[in-house]
Amino acid sequence: MTTTPTPSIFDGSQLAAIKRQSRSNDPAALKAAAQQFEALFLQMVMKSMRDATPKDGLFDNDQTRLYESLLDQQMGQVLARRGGPDGKGGLGLAGLIESQLSRNAVDADLARFPEGLPLSAPASPRALDPVRSPVPLPTVTPPALPMSTAPAAPSGTEAAPGAAKPVTTSPVAAGFVDMIWADAVQASRTTGIPAQFIVAQAALETGWGRSEPRRADGRPSHNLFGIKAGRNWSGDVVEAVTTEYVDGVAQQKVERFRAYGSQAEAMRDYANLLISSPRYAGVLGVTDAAAFARGLQRAGYATDPAYADKLTRIIGGQTLASVVPT
Repeated sequence: MTTTPTPSIFDGSQLAAIKRQSRSNDPAALKAAAQQFEALFLQMVMKSMRDATPKDGLFDNDQTRLYESLLDQQMGQVLARRGGPDGKGGLGLAGLIESQLSRNAVDADLARFPEGLPLSAPASPRALDPVRSPVPLPTVTPPALPMSTAPAAPSGTEAAPGAAKPVTTSPVAAGFVDMIWADAVQASRTTGIPAQFIVAQAALETGWGRSEPRRADGRPSHNLFGIKAGRNWSGDVVEAVTTEYVDGVAQQKVERFRAYGSQAEAMRDYANLLISSPRYAGVLGVTDAAAFARGLQRAGYATDPAYADKLTRIIGGQTLASVVPT
């Protein structure tokens, strides 16, 4: 059994460790900072309680007040770290702060990387129990979605004030979409999910094709959707480092992922997974971007708490709109 050491107010290395983690964009820094804030709040609460208590006892002096202050600081640290039965703190304030900071971090990352977050491995791990045996795929015709882009100003002229800015096409995104679009359309016919949504999910999982899991010799696995190799999978596998979120805390793990002979095979397996597993019945035929993303997250497709937000932003983003065939 692993136990968390009791934090000490005399350990100055804790704040230094949080600063180092924040500089390296370690998600654990958010949790630690949130716990420090809750600890400070609890210290202020206990100080106010002591100030409201009559001080006319035999042991009321500067020395006892000093040690009471130290005790309150230590109690605040302990309560913020391990106060609740779930280990998330006595008031739950740290969890709320961490959630808000995580959303702000996602917004900042998406602003910096409009094509999708740069990933060294699949964007989020899967908690899947995939079905390998193929089943007949029904044909569902998805409704066409209007995909409009802002018109560019004529060459040699300036856009009118207040007019929409022209969309700049990303060569990386354009090449990725061109490579998988036909297969995405086929998967759309079998699932009822718009091809744009399928492409966006593949873009999120692979960083627009730049970071899919690779075999030991460097060859691609063609795993476009970060699908793990479960017990029922007897095909080729690759191992890759990925990020697991356990109780909202990011952890690096080595996982086994499915490997395919081609991207078309990967797309067929993805469609087969969605239509053969009852847990994904709620996303089949969904044509609303936010509902599709939330449905995947509720079904357990990803453990990243911001997965649905990231996917929704890519689906509705200008990068995808500028490269999807019309």
